[in-house]
Amino acid sequence: MGAAYFYHLTRNPLEVALPQLLGRAMQAGWRVAVRGRDPARMDWLDRQLWLGAPDGFLPHGLANGPHDAAQPVLLTLAPDAANDPACLMAIDGAEVDPAEVQRLQRVCVIFDGNDPTALQVARGQWKSLTDAGCAAQYWSEESGRWEMKAERSA
Repeated sequence: MGAAYFYHLTRNPLEVALPQLLGRAMQAGWRVAVRGRDPARMDWLDRQLWLGAPDGFLPHGLANGPHDAAQPVLLTLAPDAANDPACLMAIDGAEVDPAEVQRLQRVCVIFDGNDPTALQVARGQWKSLTDAGCAAQYWSEESGRWEMKAERSA
């Protein structure tokens, strides 16, 4: 039984925070699906991840490529990722089903705290998932490092 972790971005943009979170997930030995809602945004994110940090390489691919099943990190729009992930990272308000939270090791909902619409969507996701009995944690980076601000048990 997994948990949903909500990451409230206030200092760093997605292209800075996501590689850090992906690195942690990969250190845990997890395959990851990054689920978005817009193909152009996923193409942009793919380019950002390839540019990456000079001190590290983040192996990943866009869905519908020839090696989806082998990707440690797969960028996708689909609810079912071909790389059999243990962790889902939902960005840009991508939907998360409570059954996914129960099935996966971790579901991360990453949202831009400077976008009122993104905040509203994340609040709705928190309520929906916790009302369905999912364990959840809320993390904020406003102090300059990630700090857990709230937690709900399953």
